[in-house]
This record gives sequence, structure tokens and C-alpha cells, in this order.
Amino acid sequence: MSAKSPLGERSSYQGPYSADLLHPIAREDNRRTLGLGAELPFHGEDIWNAYELSWLDDRAKPQVATAEFRVPYDSPNIIESKSMKLYLNSFSMTQYEAGEEVAETIAADLTRTAGAQVGVNLKPITETEDLSGLPGTCIDDNDVDCESKTVDSSLLECTAAEAVEEELHTHLLRSLCPVTGQPDMGSLLVRYQGRRIDPNALLRYVVSYRNHDDFHESCIERMFLDIKRQCSPEALTVYARYNRRGGIDINPFRSDFETTAANTRLWRQ
Repeated sequence: MSAKSPLGERSSYQGPYSADLLHPIAREDNRRTLGLGAELPFHGEDIWNAYELSWLDDRAKPQVATAEFRVPYDSPNIIESKSMKLYLNSFSMTQYEAGEEVAETIAADLTRTAGAQVGVNLKPITETEDLSGLPGTCIDDNDVDCESKTVDSSLLECTAAEAVEEELHTHLLRSLCPVTGQPDMGSLLVRYQGRRIDPNALLRYVVSYRNHDDFHESCIERMFLDIKRQCSPEALTVYARYNRRGGIDINPFRSDFETTAANTRLWRQ
């Protein structure tokens, strides 16, 4: 990671707008450790939601909105989350004639930092969606022992040969920030077609990430690869909804048969 990263440094939230606050992190570094090359076995996007966006109108009156950002899975870079928080806060004391100008500015800055076109949608508070739930069967109440202290793909198993279409989800996802060590908690949806995945095995596998140091995006890509290798589904989607930190949540979506994901805000977001 670059020495210019803002992580671990005292931060000021008083300055004017500055695109220089954004800090990119190359996806290639983590993907290389997963054995991934130029040809990726999935597509998808990272959906960010920001709940603390504010700016001043042309009369210096504060305006507020929620913001949705969609970063393509094949962008060269992800954006370090603390730098995103500092960047978005730099709008707070800067004047704009209209929200459209704010959206266009953010889209241009994030696109330049990520290295690919980033979709930006600003929504007034009155248009923020109600809370939703994940589809399919929740496996959190399954009676299982979860003893693994490290990520273990061998925990994944299939129970039968017949093909099924199924959606399984859990709210027990937890990993650790690889820089600060802070916990990142969230919910996970696995949608697949193929041999039935043992839900107890899937739950044990997800819980094995509890002390795993990695970024949100890399955790979900590793999960996708592990499930694909161990269970060989004909079609697979892995979608995580992480809890917000610093007013921002990050939600990686990876699939080999779906192109985009619904941005459904969950109970802890």
C-alpha cells in the first residue's frame, strides 16, 4: 500500500473540495494472491452507499443527499474507504449551483481514480428506500459447530447430485480491515444453480473469515472462487452487504450469470 494512504493519520474535515484526497489501491495485488490473471471468471460491481454527503448551494445554504456509486469489477483500482470519506466531506463547505454539478464532479473524480467509468446517483433524503431483506433461506439458525480460526475452503460440501436453483443468505459475515484491524461485519447472499450446497458447510465456511484480514472486494472474490472450485455450480452469484463505517457501506457483487445487483439496504445499513 502506498505511503500516501490516509489510514492511521489524524484527519481534517475543514478544508474545501479536493479530488487529491482520493487514494487508489490496485486490484491486481490481491487478485494475484488468488491466482487470478487478466481473464476473470466473474463479472459484477462494487456498490457504495454514502449517507453523509453535504454541500452548499449558491446562497451558502447546506444541501444533503445520499449517494450511490457503482464501481466496475474490472476497474484497475479500488478506492481506499477513508480517503473516500475525506473526499466526500470536502464538499461540505464548497458551493455549487445544483446537485447535478456535484454528481458530475464526483463521477469524474471517481472514474479517474478507479480507472474505469463509475456510476453516480445522488438521491434526496425523501427518496431514500425503506429497509429490505435478502431473498432465499437464512442459514444463521442452523445447528453447527464453527471451529475453524482461518479461512478453509475445504469446509464447503455438496449434499446431493441433483441440480437445484437456490438462494442462501447469512448475517454472520465478519472480516478484518487489513490495515487497521477493525472488524467489517455484514450479510452475504449466495445464489446458485447446480448441485445442492450443504448449508451447514456454507455457514462454517463463511464464519471461517471471522479473523481474516482483507478488503471487502477481495473477500468476496475469494468466496466466489472457493465455491466455484469446491462445488462446481453451473451458475453462481456471491453478493455481500457490509455494514457502514464512517457513513459509507461497500457491497461487492460477483457473478458469472447476472450483470448487476439491486442496491437493497439492509437492517444494519
